[in-house]
Amino acid sequence: MRQLNAKFVREVEAPGRYYDGDAGLFLLVKPTGAKSYVQRVTIHGVRRDIGLGSTKWTTLAEARAKADANRKVARTGGDPLAARRATVPTFADAMDVVLRIHREGWKDGSRHEKIWRRSLDQYAVPRLGRKRVDAITTADVMAVLTPHWQTKNDTMRRVRQRISTVMKWAVAQGYRDDNPAGDAIGAALPRAASAPRHQRALPFEDVAAALETVRASRAYVGTVLAFEFLVLTAARSGEVRLARWDEMDLDAATWTVPAERMKAKREHRVPLSDRAMGILAEAREIADGTGLVFPSLTGKPLSDATVSKLIRERGIAAVPHGFRSSFRDWAAECSNAPREVCELALAHVNSDRVEAAYRRTDLFERRRQLMEQWARYITRTPADVVKLHG
Repeated sequence: MRQLNAKFVREVEAPGRYYDGDAGLFLLVKPTGAKSYVQRVTIHGVRRDIGLGSTKWTTLAEARAKADANRKVARTGGDPLAARRATVPTFADAMDVVLRIHREGWKDGSRHEKIWRRSLDQYAVPRLGRKRVDAITTADVMAVLTPHWQTKNDTMRRVRQRISTVMKWAVAQGYRDDNPAGDAIGAALPRAASAPRHQRALPFEDVAAALETVRASRAYVGTVLAFEFLVLTAARSGEVRLARWDEMDLDAATWTVPAERMKAKREHRVPLSDRAMGILAEAREIADGTGLVFPSLTGKPLSDATVSKLIRERGIAAVPHGFRSSFRDWAAECSNAPREVCELALAHVNSDRVEAAYRRTDLFERRRQLMEQWARYITRTPADVVKLHG
């Protein structure tokens, strides 16, 4: 008789082993709360335990089917563990599969894949690449991370997260029952001593001159227009580079950025200043039918590297994201706008849940006034700025 059922598997919390039937299948609940299916079976006279997968990704019916198949192999003198080992991929092979799976879901698939592959090839593959995913231990992952944990902490955190993603896939496939790069390793890693680093930004007094420098360059007009639009709207690079004409309400002078392209995953309305509307008018002249407001010469979205290169090669000591900081400093020092208006202009989420629950407005018209003031400030000529602050 089958003893387990889906409701029990879902609700049981007490650590222990809960047997299902004569196939040797049982539910293992660990003190951490993790649950997985395991089969105890005799292979060539030796009792062995075979992991059949976490309950997060394996149903009870699937576990029973695997257990029945393993029992049939063992009863006929075979070794289900040997057959399973023959199909278990190495970390390098599993990594390739995971990257293929995620490529379609990433906003900029090929770019993200290159970044993931570069970091894993450099740090993880030399140690883990040839190992089967079921043989990788927490100690193996520690050996990848600890040599660089203090000196390259941000990079190592990303490498750990990417190793964890590969190992989660292995758990989901039933190749192992736990994630060696998961929560358990967190307590073992030392606290990083590095101080937080901020994005390079210009003093707000220098933004007008930077815009003038970029406008005077011979760079591709689409990149120049995208950069100025980014500064005018205090938007993130990806929001601007992937902007589409159907997001622009030219009559209402409003740009609505869809939730999937926002960091907070919430739709964001951006009031467009007169100068921002002028940028869109100029962008119409390079429209190529793709729907992108600022297409590259190839018709694809501009890359973040292209915009960064534009300002770096003009000797501007900032990164695209840093102009949001320039705007925020200007708003604090040169405008009368309340803090919440400035924060909403940057699409920052209110961390006070009670306050956020009661504030239902996005203060759009007050933000429109603020963005118009910002546009007028940064579109002054450099000589005017010197007079203003000299």
